[in-house]
Amino acid sequence: MDLWDAIRNRRSIRAYKPDPLPRDTITRVLEAARLAPSACNKQPWHFFVVLDPAERAALKAAYNQDWFCRAPAIIVACAKPKQAWKRIDDVSYAWVDIAIAFDHLTLAAHAEGLGTCWIGAFKPAEVRRCLNLPDDMEPVAMTPLGIPAEPGNPPQRKPLSEITTWL
Repeated sequence: MDLWDAIRNRRSIRAYKPDPLPRDTITRVLEAARLAPSACNKQPWHFFVVLDPAERAALKAAYNQDWFCRAPAIIVACAKPKQAWKRIDDVSYAWVDIAIAFDHLTLAAHAEGLGTCWIGAFKPAEVRRCLNLPDDMEPVAMTPLGIPAEPGNPPQRKPLSEITTWL
């Protein structure tokens, strides 16, 4: 798939077919995240692939939506803030790095014919408990991953002129 087609046509999907996903397909999606740039190449991330139905159901405590848990896979992106590059004012770039990697992941998933829906409105403490995260990891984003059962709604975007200043 052409990159521009992926960027223009990716949608947030909230309904998935129950079909299991081939491991090599999931691996290709994760490879896109792995190849993403990060500040000073620190790569302060770790990705959890939740395939087990009971584990996916447990994550409902963190994000209480049935459609989320019905996808055949859930990917949880965690930052390792202590490993991340810090700007001169000591601001960690861990979340920026995760966002770049997760965007690569969602575009790669779309190119593979899979759907995703970037989830940020979750309870971090529940994700931490469900995945038994070590103290040095912070959950940043989650997405269900699966074959779309619906096309998703076209996103509404502001015009370029409204979000750009040319100097």
